[in-house]
Amino acid sequence: MLNTSARLLRLLSLLQVRALWTGPELAERLGVTSRTIRTDVDRLRQLGYPVEAAPGLTGGYRLGAGAALPPLLLDDEEAVAVAIGLRTAANAGVEGIGESSVRALAKLEQVLPPRLRHRVSAMQSATLAVPATGPKVDADVMIAIAAAIRSEHRLRFDYASHDGTATSRDVEPHRLVVMGRRWYLIAWDPDRDDWRTFRADRITPKIPGGPRFTPRELPEAELAAKLQRGVGTATWRYYARVVLHAPAAEIRAKLPVPMEIEELGPDRCQLRVGSDTPQMLTLYLGLLDVDFEVVDAPELSTALLALSDRLRRAALSGAPGNDQSSSGSRPEPS
Repeated sequence: MLNTSARLLRLLSLLQVRALWTGPELAERLGVTSRTIRTDVDRLRQLGYPVEAAPGLTGGYRLGAGAALPPLLLDDEEAVAVAIGLRTAANAGVEGIGESSVRALAKLEQVLPPRLRHRVSAMQSATLAVPATGPKVDADVMIAIAAAIRSEHRLRFDYASHDGTATSRDVEPHRLVVMGRRWYLIAWDPDRDDWRTFRADRITPKIPGGPRFTPRELPEAELAAKLQRGVGTATWRYYARVVLHAPAAEIRAKLPVPMEIEELGPDRCQLRVGSDTPQMLTLYLGLLDVDFEVVDAPELSTALLALSDRLRRAALSGAPGNDQSSSGSRPEPS
């Protein structure tokens, strides 16, 4: 049996792992009686840890919010994961979190045993984190969204769409997702009776939030496909419909995220794509390496013409027998 000090640390660790424990569950985990658990809970309270007791048949013990942060008791894998996560967060697209991440990482590395510090250092030396260049998300916004997800309360917020239109939304938040150096909120929108994807940097939470809700169940594979499709097509500033001269299966295999593809025949299909700028769209479509026609995007057509002229000039400057590369002059576009 553990001595009193070791048991208290173990009890505190269990209370940090799960939101609610019954007395018998804790007694079984620690190999003691329920009476001992009540005594240990009182000891933790005397030490300043806010252990709350929930009455009733479904009640139990939970660690509440106090005036100070209690020590976090991490196992080896958790400690390494936190250290690596802090290194990543220092370069993440969240406003004002970089300096805090570095300070927290310094405190953690100071107490890591040598074997774990070596694992973290090996990961650091083998990887390179490129600072985020996209829009920054306010840390308070991320905290508000995460709190609503964890507490299962509806999230009310003002949202600025890609064209600048401001709307008020009331949703059931499900997950925060980072993709392409941007943060997204995936939520069920009761008003639209469907899943929706929102750019986190365009969200301004409202206080107070909405009522509690029951999270909706969705298989992980189906959810991942919905999220990728939503992030890949629903949050861009520019859109275009293009007809691709290739089988739909071939295009689907080349796309980085799932998208809706309309088959127009054995060798033709239609795709709706999006991006932050028309110039980025030209690059994405060029990487598909198939002929295509622009259906309804004049901005894309203009960007394609500009790029084709630029590429033509570059090709002519390096052609055999062309002395314009050495003279510095540029051929006039035809």
